Amino acid sequence: MQDINNWTGTGRLTRDAELKYTSGGMAVAKFSIAVNRSVKKGDAYEETASFFDCILWGKFAEAMNQHLTKGKQVMISGELNQTRWEQDGQARSRVEITIDRLMLGGSPQANGYHAGQTDASAGVPGAIDEDIPY
Repeated sequence: MQDINNWTGTGRLTRDAELKYTSGGMAVAKFSIAVNRSVKKGDAYEETASFFDCILWGKFAEAMNQHLTKGKQVMISGELNQTRWEQDGQARSRVEITIDRLMLGGSPQANGYHAGQTDASAGVPGAIDEDIPY
């Protein structure tokens, strides 16, 4: 059986995306999202949030960067990737979501996009069919 590594969720950006370029010239946009949920504690429900770091590559990162602003709701799908390093003698790690699908929420003009390939040769994807009722 082959392993599956896919995460899909909806959340809101906790800060504006940061667009940078690798030494090879590839665009990379990084941002974090907060995903809220209600947890029952006794007879009441409490809101709790989980925070996830996200990364978007290539021309898609350049095209979407201006739309990825603090508070914006997004639906994303991607792969979980763990980075490990050592800092001050301590082993550290971080899990990021490398995005391959992204849909903007929160406005009538919001369109869905597919990131496609994550290399510099990837074109800017087109909008998903607007007749989809979601």
